[in-house]
Amino acid sequence: MTIPPWQQLAETKRQAILSAIPEKWRLKDPIPSPAEQRDVTGAYIEQFLTPREIEITEADAIGILAHTTTGKWTAVEVTEAFCHRAALAHQLVNCLHEIFFTTALETARRLDAHFAKHSRPLGPLHGLPISLKDQFHIPGVETTMGYVGWINTFQGTPNDGRNRTSQSQLVTDLLASGAILYVKTSVPMTLMCGETINNIITYTSNPKNRLLSSGGSSGGEGALIALRGSPAGFGTDIGGSIRIPAVFNGLFGIRPSSGRIPYQGAANSMDGQSTILSVVGPLARSAGDLMVLFKAVLRRAPWLTDPLVLEIPWRGDVERETRELVRGMPGRLAFGIMWDDGAVVPHPPIQRAMKIVEETVRELGHTLVKWTPPSHQTAAKLAMRVYDLDGGADIRHHLALSGETPAAQVILEAEGTPQKTALEVAALNVEKREYQKLYMDYWNSTAQLTGTGRSVEAVIYPCAPHAAVIPTQFATVGYTSVINVLDYTSVAIPVTHVDKNIDLVRGQGRPLSDVDLKVHYDYDPNVYDGAPAGVQLFGRRLQEEKILVLAEYLAGKVKEATANKIVVGPEL
Repeated sequence: MTIPPWQQLAETKRQAILSAIPEKWRLKDPIPSPAEQRDVTGAYIEQFLTPREIEITEADAIGILAHTTTGKWTAVEVTEAFCHRAALAHQLVNCLHEIFFTTALETARRLDAHFAKHSRPLGPLHGLPISLKDQFHIPGVETTMGYVGWINTFQGTPNDGRNRTSQSQLVTDLLASGAILYVKTSVPMTLMCGETINNIITYTSNPKNRLLSSGGSSGGEGALIALRGSPAGFGTDIGGSIRIPAVFNGLFGIRPSSGRIPYQGAANSMDGQSTILSVVGPLARSAGDLMVLFKAVLRRAPWLTDPLVLEIPWRGDVERETRELVRGMPGRLAFGIMWDDGAVVPHPPIQRAMKIVEETVRELGHTLVKWTPPSHQTAAKLAMRVYDLDGGADIRHHLALSGETPAAQVILEAEGTPQKTALEVAALNVEKREYQKLYMDYWNSTAQLTGTGRSVEAVIYPCAPHAAVIPTQFATVGYTSVINVLDYTSVAIPVTHVDKNIDLVRGQGRPLSDVDLKVHYDYDPNVYDGAPAGVQLFGRRLQEEKILVLAEYLAGKVKEATANKIVVGPEL
C-alpha cells in the first residue's frame, strides 16, 4: 500500500528528531509499555544518569542559578546534563519537536569564557537551560507547530531563508539574560487542544502516568519539566494552554495578563485575532522560579521592542507589600473559593485538592468567601465563539498544506462555516467588555464580606475537572477560558496526586449538563492513580507580582500541612 506523502514527510521529521540525539544517549532496550511502567519520573529516568547529572538536574531554577552565577557550576556541565535528560525524556514520552544540543553547548562555552574573563555572570539567567514551546523562532531551528505542512517551510510558506534568521523577541531577551536554549517542545496541531498530539511526534504522554495526557497546548513543556529534562520553560495560553499542562504535570505555571511578556515574532494560530489575546508565560517547579523568569524578561524592557507590551517593570513594591500581608497576623487575608464552574463537577481527586487548600487556608486563620460571580458559563461560551471567529479557515489552511488528517482531538468547524463579519466581531467585543465589567463590580462588592476592609485577594478554583485526562476524553476548557476572557492573572499550583484508595468513584447526583455526565463516567481511579492534581489561584488583571507571592505562600503552607496528613475527599 502506498503511503501518502504527508505521512512520509512526518516520518522523516520524526526520525530526524531522534537522530539529533547523540548515540551515547539513546536507549538500547525497548521502553516498557505504560501498563508495565506508568511512572517514568524519578528513579526510572535517573537509572540512565550519572550521580552528577542527577544532582544538577534535580535542582530547580533558583538552585541552578545560585551555582552558575557564582562560578560553582559551569554552564557547560549544566547544559550537558539537561541535554542528556531531555533526550531521555523525549524517548520516554515524545515531548520534543526540535533538538539543538550542539548550539546550546557552544552558547554555554561562551558563557563560561565570559565568566572566566569578567568574574561575573552575563545576566540574571546566566547558565540556565530553558526550554521553549514550539511557537518561538530561533535562528537555524525549524518551527513546525505540529503541522506537517510547516516542515521545510517558514510557517507554511516556501522557505526563503527566514528559518535561518528569524528570532522571536522572547528568544532575544532570554539569550541576552544569559539563558541557554537547547530544545523546543511538542504542541498539538492547531494549538487549540487540551492534549498534545500531532502527526509528527504522535502523542505526548504524562510522565507520572503514561496512560494519561500531558495536557495541551504546552504539553511538551509540561512533560519535559516534569521529567526534569528542563528546569523551566515558556509556553502560551489562550484558553488554558499553560495552566492545564502545568497542573496535569504537577508544576507551577502562570497565565499573565496580556501585555506583560513579549509575543513579538512568535508563530500562532489565527494570528491577528485580538478579542482574546494569547499570552506568554513560564512553567517551572516553584512559584519562586516563575518569579525569577518573569523578572529577568521584564529587565529587558520588552515594551521597547514589542508594541503590545505594557511599560510595567517588575513592581517590587507590590511584591514587598504582598509579602508583608502574608507575614502578618492570621486573618489578614481573604480568599474566594469556587468548587465548580456550574457545568461540570470535578473528579474526586480535584475535589480533594480543593479541600486540602481550603482546610489549609482556614487553619491559617484567613477568611474564605464563597465565590458566586457572574456565570462562568457565559464566559466559556463567549470564548468558544472567539476561537471560531474565522470558521476554522486558518486551521484548514495549514492542514491542507500537506493534506494531513487531523487528530481525533482536533475539533473542526463544519466545512463552509461562515466567518464572523466586522459587525459581529465588534458586538462580541462589546459583550466581552460588559462581562468584564460585571465581574469587576462583583469582585469589588466582596469588600463587604471579607472583614479585612479589602475585597477578596485571590480566588481558589480548579484548573480542569480532571487530573490529567485519558486520551481523547478532554471535554472542556471552561475552567480556564473564563480567565482568558477576563484577562486576569492565574497561577497553577500542584497540590497532591490521585490515590485510587482515597479518590473513589462517588455517587452522581443530578448532572449539571451532558458534559458533566460524560466527565463523571470517564473517571476510573485505577487508571488515574498517581496522576498529579492541583488548582489555580487567580487574581485581577495585571496582578502578576501579587498572585505569584500568594501562590508561593499557599503552596508552601499546603506542602507543610500535607506532609504528614491524609485528607479524604468531600462527600458528594
